[in-house]
Amino acid sequence: MAVQEILLLGNPKLYETSPPVKREELDFLREVVQDLHDTLMDFRSRYEAGRAIAAPQIEVMKRVIYMHIDKPVVFINPRIDQRSPEMIQIWDDCMSFPDLLVKVQRHKNCRIKYKDIEWKERAMILEGDLSELLQHECDHLDGVLAVSRAVDKYCFALKSQRRYLA
Repeated sequence: MAVQEILLLGNPKLYETSPPVKREELDFLREVVQDLHDTLMDFRSRYEAGRAIAAPQIEVMKRVIYMHIDKPVVFINPRIDQRSPEMIQIWDDCMSFPDLLVKVQRHKNCRIKYKDIEWKERAMILEGDLSELLQHECDHLDGVLAVSRAVDKYCFALKSQRRYLA
């Protein structure tokens, strides 16, 4: 239970699809969740950013997302089963490339189904930036990075240049 190294852009592990968590892995998963929490909080203190992290970002190749906004939420084996036809474009950032922004297009709303840490089936309807956030994190579980979803070849910027972005 500690801060883990975050895999950075270019690491081939980030492009792998993670297998689902099995119920018998829940004890191991509790340690992973603590590591995800510690790593997210450390990143947040250093970069003043970070709302969620996917397990593959700390080289745990399992379908787990840890989100901490108002309170912690653990998504085990999440799947987005509904997406709005309406899309939004936003400048996305990622803990795996902390100094880079990428303009992506995502569904404005979605519904995510998942199991919680007690292995209970849950669902959450997400809108706007939370919808984008969970789509981003679910992509990590499938080995897809935001840089692969860039709107076009001009949709990359350094965070230090944020003031020039539309």
